[in-house]
Amino acid sequence: METLGIDIGFGFTKATNSKETLIFKSLFGDATDLQFWMDFGDDSLTDYFHVTIDGKSYFIGDLAEQQSTVLNFTLDQDKMISEFVKILALTVTGTFLNKDAPINVPINIVSGLPIGYFKQNHQRFNEILTGHHKVTYHQHDGSQLVKEIYINKIRMLPQPIGSILNLLMDDNGNIVNTDLAKQKVGVVDIGFRTTDFTIMDRLRYIDRSSRTMDTGISKAFSVISNKLREKCGVNVELYRLYKAAEAGAIKMKGHGLNFSKIRDQVYSQLAGTIANDIDRLWAEDWDIDTIILTGGGCMDLAQYLQPLIAGNVRPIMNSVDARLNNVQGYIKYAKYIWGESAPESPPSPTTELEPIEEEAVEDALIEEHTPEDALVEEHIPEDGLVETRSAEDALVDDDTLEEIEELVEESLPDK
Repeated sequence: METLGIDIGFGFTKATNSKETLIFKSLFGDATDLQFWMDFGDDSLTDYFHVTIDGKSYFIGDLAEQQSTVLNFTLDQDKMISEFVKILALTVTGTFLNKDAPINVPINIVSGLPIGYFKQNHQRFNEILTGHHKVTYHQHDGSQLVKEIYINKIRMLPQPIGSILNLLMDDNGNIVNTDLAKQKVGVVDIGFRTTDFTIMDRLRYIDRSSRTMDTGISKAFSVISNKLREKCGVNVELYRLYKAAEAGAIKMKGHGLNFSKIRDQVYSQLAGTIANDIDRLWAEDWDIDTIILTGGGCMDLAQYLQPLIAGNVRPIMNSVDARLNNVQGYIKYAKYIWGESAPESPPSPTTELEPIEEEAVEDALIEEHTPEDALVEEHIPEDGLVETRSAEDALVDDDTLEEIEELVEESLPDK
């Protein structure tokens, strides 16, 4: 039996078997007929993901971004489940199978969904992936390898729980951080599209304090992209802004543009929005011992967000890729429930973690969800766990937008 942790995000897909880890952009496109292939860059397994699934061929990740004529990228949760999950999950699952592995070796997977979309989609996720599949991997030299995949079991979790499990457990799924296990812990998981807020009180999931907000780092990217388009007439896709936003500069048609001031301003305002959500959602949870910032977006927003949070915020280590915190927790939990470390007797609530049943989480979540196109006011909705805002409504007012227009005028000196 093989165990995997898989985290399919709107920005990146992450997967690990605890020994090796893969990460690539959550993109796929049509597999065009390449006339020639040359790559003198660093050789990475994710550089050339060309697969055939159910009779259709796709380029995945960087290869799709660079070579596909029709590229698929989404910020829609329903589309992510119905169109992206199978392609991206099977691609990484087969990659971890040794080419000499027996056919139909059982694979057990732990994965996750945003809190606000868990109840509606966790069963669909299971149904899409459980069972037998065949994936053909094409190489740039024309050779190909067919892998038979048998996904035996899938255990779904609300995404931010992965980050807590990652801190609680060692690589074998044993709970070693007993101090954290006894605490009330708040998690702020800033992803590409969403930010999840959740609390675990001595290893018990607290539904009252758990929500999904539509305030991922893509909100900031959207504002930056809109202002760049207005200034330069170029539509910069959100998935192409990662490195530019980090540097605060971008080159268009040979000309440099410095937008570090607009980035800092928008990041500050997004951080302020998230901090306000923390104060509002956790107003009754004044006894939180530790707050954990996690997710890819926290790496960008940490310096703006941490000073705004009242409480004991766990320091973010620059040496750790926060995008991988959840998926690393998933694989540790997989080892806990399916590996040798799985307990045979009922666990003590202070030293061991009770396996999280999907039905228990489902019962705790509210049935209805706020429609994605609805703009929600500053209160917790009675009928759902997802709050959405438009990009500019969530971040800036009219006066600020005028200031941003002036900031984007600055040019980046050519080197």
